[in-house]
Formats: sequence, structure tokens, C-alpha cells
Amino acid sequence: MRHHNANRKFGRKKNQRKALMKSLAHALAEKGKIKTTEAKAKELRPFIEKLITLGKKETLASRRELISRVGTETAKKIAKDLAPTYKERAGGYTRITKMVRRKSDAAKMAIIEFV
Repeated sequence: MRHHNANRKFGRKKNQRKALMKSLAHALAEKGKIKTTEAKAKELRPFIEKLITLGKKETLASRRELISRVGTETAKKIAKDLAPTYKERAGGYTRITKMVRRKSDAAKMAIIEFV
């Protein structure tokens, strides 16, 4: 039984899922808006929002935690650019907009962007 196993697996092993989330977070932090599948966008939302909340703390421990989760380049972008813009906001830093299905395999597509 799969009780309390609500996270999506994406048909990948744990390290591959972790790398996927890391690369999607990097792309979103760099571009501000990405187009991906709906399932990946829904899984990315809590991941990136927790990172921004961590970046808002501005402590050495939070900076090191950011670097360990997403790498140096993305951590700098989150801590320096994204977190200060959401300083007064309590949460809900991203928006998911559903799009038409992908033509090739009819996968549900979505755009995830910062508010």
C-alpha cells in the first residue's frame, strides 16, 4: 500500500528525481518563467518556494543549506535577487498556468512563473 507516499516518482530513481528538481529550480531562478509538464510544475512549486523562504532568512546556515540543495550559482540568484523581492510576502511566490496539451504525446503542459 502507498499510504503517505504522495510525491510523484516520474518513473525515475531518487537521485534522478533530485537532479530533475534541481535543474528545474535552476532554470526557473534564471529565467523567471519556464514551460514544463503540469506534474513537474506542481512538484516544483513547493520545492522552489521552500528555497525562497530559506533565502529570506539571510543567515550563514540558510545560505549553506541553499548551496547544498541547488548549487552555488542558483543559491546566489535566490539569496541576492529573488528572496529580497518577496521579503514582505508570507508565501505563494509562484503561479502555475495550465496550457493546451503537448501535440506529440498529449501531455498536460503548464507554465510556472514567479508572481
